Amino acid sequence: MMSSHNATVATDAALPGNARILCVEDDREIASLITEVLQDHGFSPRFVASAAAMNDLLQREPFDLIMLDLMLPDEDGMSICRRLRQTSGVPIIMVTAKGEDIDRILGLELGADDYVVKPFNPRELVARIRALLRRAQGYSGAMGTRRLSPMRFDGWRIDPTTRSLADPEGVKITLTSAEFDILLAFCRNSGRVMSREQLIELAHGGQAGPVERSIDVHISRIRQKIEPGAKSWSMIKTVRLGGYVFTPRVETIDDGH
Repeated sequence: MMSSHNATVATDAALPGNARILCVEDDREIASLITEVLQDHGFSPRFVASAAAMNDLLQREPFDLIMLDLMLPDEDGMSICRRLRQTSGVPIIMVTAKGEDIDRILGLELGADDYVVKPFNPRELVARIRALLRRAQGYSGAMGTRRLSPMRFDGWRIDPTTRSLADPEGVKITLTSAEFDILLAFCRNSGRVMSREQLIELAHGGQAGPVERSIDVHISRIRQKIEPGAKSWSMIKTVRLGGYVFTPRVETIDDGH
């Protein structure tokens, strides 16, 4: 179970096809369309029209992904996204009529994994949802289907199997699915320059992101989480005209250790 301040991922959905999806949308026509599209593709959607109704439902039921409208009657979608992201890594897709880059970037900065602008293409929406669910549940093609051993860098521990990150004191750090995939890619390619194109492929599962700058937003959030309070970033360095490079020495942790 999860409170309104602590959303968790549903534990019974093993594959993207039968995932439980919560749609928070006050436009009933749009909500009906989304619900129909999701049902037609084998998902199990639930619909609520306000933040209050969402909070109540999240106390009783877990979900694998949340679709969140930006403009709700009782609370701004950005505020909801920030609140959910404080304690949960459940995938969040922002859905809104606003298409300006500043709104997209702000949503990503607050922890949204992706952004869909109304009116949207139903097939594209389904593709984005499936890509997010594959990453969140460990089935992303970019990550591979094999179980990977945990890795350690500068005292931090990242586990591809449980998709978890712990700081040197063992405290779990919440990451969005996109942030986790990017950090894992860095760990698997430590010392190598990763281009934005490579990172976009990893962060969006083959689907073009809302804006290319979303990669910079994700990396900015990762930096703040693994180097809190730093005046300059030493773990993820920007390479001019090249992309980014992860500098720590990464060690594979043997099973049982």
